[in-house]
Amino acid sequence: QVQLAESGGGSVQAGGFMRLSCKVSGYTYSSYCMDWFRQAPGKEREGVAGIDSSGKTRYADSVKGRFTISKDNAKNTLYLQMNSLKPEDTAMYYCAAAPRILSMCGVYNYWGQGTQVTVSS
Repeated sequence: QVQLAESGGGSVQAGGFMRLSCKVSGYTYSSYCMDWFRQAPGKEREGVAGIDSSGKTRYADSVKGRFTISKDNAKNTLYLQMNSLKPEDTAMYYCAAAPRILSMCGVYNYWGQGTQVTVSS
């Protein structure tokens, strides 16, 4: 059974930093995509950052230069380091996994329960 479990959310002032973790268990695909998504109240879910099994990363324009995604394969854990946080970064953050097929990410079938990030001005 695949399980993704986020942790590390909380409240921080603008300009601060926070690191989210996503512990992954039971995911057996050797070629995969792991992403962070977020959803703010009244807004659509958006992709924040992703990393695939080759180590290639991608970021939304809104977080480039501030957020860094990484993974520790030995610990089966995905991270999102968030620096220079802004109030508009406030959202529920989710990690998700998808198989990587022909260099493209498939359907994100597996999701964590989410962790709330609140940035105050």
